[in-house]
Amino acid sequence: MNQSFKDVITMMQNQINQYEDIYTTLKKRLRWQVSDHQVLMLTASIYCTNDHPFDVERFMGISEMIKKESGMFSHMKSQLRFSCAALLDVKTEGPHLQFERLQSLYDRLIEAGFKKGVYTHLAALAVLGEEEIDPDLPERALTLYKRMAKEHLFLTGHSDYPFAMLLAKKGQENIVDYIETFYDQLNHEGFRKGNDLQTMSHILSLQEEEGPEVMISRALRIHDALRSEGIRMKPAYYPQVALLSFVKDADCGRIRSIWDNLNSIKAFKWHKDVNFMMAVNFYVSKQLEDTSLATTSLSTTIETLIQAQQTAMIATLSASAVITGSSNDS
Repeated sequence: MNQSFKDVITMMQNQINQYEDIYTTLKKRLRWQVSDHQVLMLTASIYCTNDHPFDVERFMGISEMIKKESGMFSHMKSQLRFSCAALLDVKTEGPHLQFERLQSLYDRLIEAGFKKGVYTHLAALAVLGEEEIDPDLPERALTLYKRMAKEHLFLTGHSDYPFAMLLAKKGQENIVDYIETFYDQLNHEGFRKGNDLQTMSHILSLQEEEGPEVMISRALRIHDALRSEGIRMKPAYYPQVALLSFVKDADCGRIRSIWDNLNSIKAFKWHKDVNFMMAVNFYVSKQLEDTSLATTSLSTTIETLIQAQQTAMIATLSASAVITGSSNDS
């Protein structure tokens, strides 16, 4: 038992070392192209959570391809292309062909009624790994998005496009009512209303193997356990609590240890909230190697959720870059 625990600790430390190494390499190569180091942190984490080898020359080639293939005023020419390049690299052997698929799906979403912009590209990225995409998915996703907006007019925005795509894939009737079940019950248990609780509800509703009662109970237990570990729980951490709820016996002490490790690294110590997300993603991605999580549907859902959280961070950073750019131009 002790040996097994040591093996797990060693694996986690190797993952953190790999993460720091990739970040350092990216920082050297992109020092004049990326102003926000969180973009580099995210890009590095994509390789680590997917357990994918990092080849900097291949990565740079994919990034340049995206830049050349994008329109003159496309946001894909911005810092967004680096995270997109990482996702294309880890998800496919043919990034150029996959990027063409991404652009094609983006156009289909625009035709269906989605607005042009970063979030529509991220919605396309959320389902790009599918071998075959239902032709009706864009229209179903937009209909679902509008129903979500009707329930929470002031909370629902274009940043919810990716989750609308993921939820529409399920094809479940009354999915909005199902999401509201999580939202209302979690709020009743003390979680604050807002964007973070809405995202948490979206994530929990993607669980197909267990019902709301089980998932809400587990989320409450994890929330309390993290707080017992000395972590000040804030609404920004709600999505991570939801992701951890997919692991039946999540070890919150180990998550605290990973978080402390990341916070102790000089390059990352000023990004504690990002480090918490990374700690949870690293922990959960390693749990996928456990046979108890190896059922196809659940492991696929968890991988999708980790990617969804990564795309949510891409969206946040991309939106900040647009605001900053607009401020600098004025």
